[in-house]
Amino acid sequence: MSIMDIRAALERNDIPFQEELPEKLQIYLELLEQWNSRMDLTAVTDKKETIDKHFIDSLAILKTGIISSGAEVIDVGTGAGFPGMVLAMARPDIHVTLLDSQQKRLAFLEHIAEAASVCNTVTVHARAEDGGRMPAMREKFDYATARALAPLNVLCEYLLPYVKTDGYALCWKGPALTDEMENGKKAANMLGGKIETPIISTVDGRDWKHMILPVKKIRPTPALYPRKAGTPKSKPLGI
Repeated sequence: MSIMDIRAALERNDIPFQEELPEKLQIYLELLEQWNSRMDLTAVTDKKETIDKHFIDSLAILKTGIISSGAEVIDVGTGAGFPGMVLAMARPDIHVTLLDSQQKRLAFLEHIAEAASVCNTVTVHARAEDGGRMPAMREKFDYATARALAPLNVLCEYLLPYVKTDGYALCWKGPALTDEMENGKKAANMLGGKIETPIISTVDGRDWKHMILPVKKIRPTPALYPRKAGTPKSKPLGI
């Protein structure tokens, strides 16, 4: 896929972008293909689908204006960098912390940052629960993001401890969100959050039922949370 193909996809989907973004995404696309052959970063191997499913879907949040200028963002369980690295490329005015439990994924993202001249990211090697208890990161971020990481009630325990009061957890979700909402609302409340209206995230030419769910932080998260690594998943809140 050429730089022009990526530019056209951004324009078709009404994504606001700066002139250099298509070139940066093209570098990302090529390196993802190279590294994926030996690291299993993503199950999506078709370049057109990668652009739509990973790049456009990650950038759809920019159409809402919810991410403020100069924001501190943490992408929890960033994996191959979706949405965190893509947002960092599109928004050089924000600072993005990319957190993951696998060092090899972070090595890939550090390589991407160097190759595409992305200067507004840092990587952190930690489990989501462990990072949320670190004083340097607890309630220090305007936004915490995650994409296809966990059920909503589990996701709230992963994300909300990182978020400042009046900030947001931004959860990229699929059709399962409808079934997860009741337990998710209970968990969010226990963690100091309040679920807001889901944002429908459409991709031109695709019938994917994707949504981005904002969870506003309305009060500090109790010191009990997040619980030790593995507990949020094995004993989820809100059940």
